[in-house]
Amino acid sequence: MNRQSNLYTIIYSTVLVIVVGVVLSVVYQALRPQQLENIANDTKRQILASARIVPQDGQTIADLYSEHIKDSYIVNAEGQKVDSKVNPFDVKVSLEVKKPAEERLLPVFECNTPDGMKYIVPVYGAGLWGPIWGYLAFDANGDTIYGAYFAHQGETPGLGAEIEKPAFSGQFEGKNIFAPGGDFTSVAVVKTGKEPADRAWVHAISGGTITSQGVQAMLLNSLEPYAAFFRELLAATPETNMTASIRADEGESNVEK
Repeated sequence: MNRQSNLYTIIYSTVLVIVVGVVLSVVYQALRPQQLENIANDTKRQILASARIVPQDGQTIADLYSEHIKDSYIVNAEGQKVDSKVNPFDVKVSLEVKKPAEERLLPVFECNTPDGMKYIVPVYGAGLWGPIWGYLAFDANGDTIYGAYFAHQGETPGLGAEIEKPAFSGQFEGKNIFAPGGDFTSVAVVKTGKEPADRAWVHAISGGTITSQGVQAMLLNSLEPYAAFFRELLAATPETNMTASIRADEGESNVEK
């Protein structure tokens, strides 16, 4: 066959594309299990980070997760555990947050920490340039935030991207999502000087107004469906209820400590 002909060029290019495609497919399939494991380990790392658990030298994320996450399950908007064939770890929160609250699958992870049992839930929303997400760990009272972890896909470095820094996420520690009277309020993300008197708040990222607003909206949308579940935890903690009643009687508000 004439190597200078168009037919030869077409056949050569076709064979080359097929061979390269087959090789890439084989490599992809060979590496896929490792890729899935890496993705799973990163998710586990984020869940643990919300409970202030980070691996030390010699510790693997998988072992650390198995050691601290004692149970996981799915609840509904009524606070009841549901029998689902979906593993809580595999719930696509990005899809669930788009559904009405009563239709969502709401994952809960029970985490054993040096400070006792914590309940971790995922949150998902939109920033300025793309999705933002994270996990919040709650004390056994279902009201007080023990720790928070946030991440983003493409927020501006030095501005909105600061949500992933401890300087921002650390502000959530100790904040309550219920007002003394029992109403769900979530946590406000506000500018300095705009602090509300009737709910818990944290300071927004300087120069990252849209991302900060996105975090506030994300928390409200993601946490409100869990309100019934959190209330059940709160009701099972008499000392917390007593403290809340005292705060309400004294006219104190659930704001930054």
